[in-house]
Amino acid sequence: MIPQLRGWTSVQRTTQNNIRLGATLSFVAGATNAGGFLAVGQYTSHMTGIVSSVADHLVLGQIALALAGLLSLLAFISGAMTTAWMVNWGLRRKLQSAYGRPLLLEAGLLLLFGLFGTGINFFAGLFVPLTVLVLCFIMGLQNAVITKISNAEIRTTHVTGLVTDLGIELGKLLYINRLTRDKLVLANRRKLRIHVTLICSFFVGGLLGAVGFKTIGYISTVPLSILLLLMVWHPVINDAKSWMETEWPPHDSDQGR
Repeated sequence: MIPQLRGWTSVQRTTQNNIRLGATLSFVAGATNAGGFLAVGQYTSHMTGIVSSVADHLVLGQIALALAGLLSLLAFISGAMTTAWMVNWGLRRKLQSAYGRPLLLEAGLLLLFGLFGTGINFFAGLFVPLTVLVLCFIMGLQNAVITKISNAEIRTTHVTGLVTDLGIELGKLLYINRLTRDKLVLANRRKLRIHVTLICSFFVGGLLGAVGFKTIGYISTVPLSILLLLMVWHPVINDAKSWMETEWPPHDSDQGR
């Protein structure tokens, strides 16, 4: 299993690796979303709900809550922007870890959340809003990675879109083609499998994330961080070795100075 993980975030992509990476990230997103809800009482991947809540709070005159929702939205957007910056920077330098670097950042943030999350209980007024922003940032970061890798075919936090696409394909699958002279309505079975896989992965991740947080608390995010690290460490190490071979040891001309 671990040797197979090595290619999941490499620049050389295959359809199979895209689906595997998408399913894994959906699992991580589901677990983080569910655990985050138990920690701070708010889902952090549901931007539709957050935008709606901003409108509701504005109408009700709850400006502080509306501002909090707006900041959550901006954190999600910032995460997606960060992924775009990191991936394009890496691709322009022909780095094997171009797609893995945002996930490395996500792993670090999840690790911090898991190790220091207990501080939320003692300083809720400070850490709860900050935690919400960090989790929204993580969701935007991660969703942008798989969106960019798969050319927007796969998303890992936007379950509403996945369920909509699933319904469309199921409608095609169950459609009865009575008039054979017309163009046949056929379901894309490949898309069906992808949508079902991603939705199930998100659900299983949410289930285990909720159970993990309820059982052992914030430390339950540490295995998620380790899983991400397993997927990105090989390209990162290869790039580090290539850099060292190029830059170290110094050239003879530099040593003679």
